[in-house]
Amino acid sequence: MKRPIAVYPGSFDPVTFGHIDVVNRATELFPKVIVLVARNPSKSPLFSDKERVEMIKEVFNGNKKVGVDVFDGLLVSYAKRKNASVLVRGLRAVSDFEFEFQMALMNRKLDPSIDTVFLMPHARYTYLNSTIVREVARLGGDVSGFVPPTVRRRLQEKLNLRNNSK
Repeated sequence: MKRPIAVYPGSFDPVTFGHIDVVNRATELFPKVIVLVARNPSKSPLFSDKERVEMIKEVFNGNKKVGVDVFDGLLVSYAKRKNASVLVRGLRAVSDFEFEFQMALMNRKLDPSIDTVFLMPHARYTYLNSTIVREVARLGGDVSGFVPPTVRRRLQEKLNLRNNSK
């Protein structure tokens, strides 16, 4: 039996240890995991699409099971184009479940051939999200326990550029 390709969509602004943990768990289950940087017009990301893709590629450099791409539009359409039959979603807390459950049901309605798999990160990452990491970094806090060194460096550079241009 052929194991499916999985797509893990998100904003990854920036990619955190929680995201990385979910990707690593997904690569144990699926032969290929595409980390998909979502373009969300309702959000104003700190990092550009290109920068987020670069960071993710740096983090997973050498891992042949992980691909990185960017998209906007219907997730199930993207998955179909890539011959993926699984969407991976991370659940940190019960509060994530209702929204993710609704999205999974909508995706199933749009394309019944694509399943959603929920993965929980390690307990030490359950409180972690990109918004919190950006805020801690913006306020000068140490984010080394939340993101890899390359991401921390990029956060510092980006925030220094923003602060110096004000």
